Amino acid sequence: MIGRLNHVAIAVRDAAAASALYRDALGAKVSAPMALPEHGVRVVFVELPNTKIELIEPLGPLSPITKFLSKNPGGTIHHLCFEVDDIDAAREQLKGAGTRILGGGSPKIGAHGKPVLFLNPKDCAGILIELEQL
Repeated sequence: MIGRLNHVAIAVRDAAAASALYRDALGAKVSAPMALPEHGVRVVFVELPNTKIELIEPLGPLSPITKFLSKNPGGTIHHLCFEVDDIDAAREQLKGAGTRILGGGSPKIGAHGKPVLFLNPKDCAGILIELEQL
C-alpha cells in the first residue's frame, strides 16, 4: 500500500534558524516558509535528492507542535510521511486492520495541496505516520 518516503518531519522552535543550518552549513535547497493555519504550523521543506525534510514550527501557543516541543525542547523527529495512490482505500484497509486514524478519519489538505491522513502512533510502533495521496 505505501509508496516512497515523501518526507521526514522535524519539529523545531525556529524554522528560520533550522533552515539556515540546512541551507548555509549543509548546502541544501530550502523552500520559503509556508504558514498552514488550519494545521497550526509553519513549514519549510529541505529538498534532498531522494526525499525531503519538513521543518515544522508552531504557529502560536495552541499549535499541537507547541505541546510536542514542550516535551522535546531541542526539537526532534515528529513524523514520517509515506505516499499512497488512493488515500480512501488506504484508510479503509488500515481501519480494517485496527489502525486508528487521527482527526476524525477524514483526509485534510496538507502542505503539498494533497489529501493527507495521520495514523495513531499507538497503533504504529510509537511513530506518527502521515499518508499523502499522490
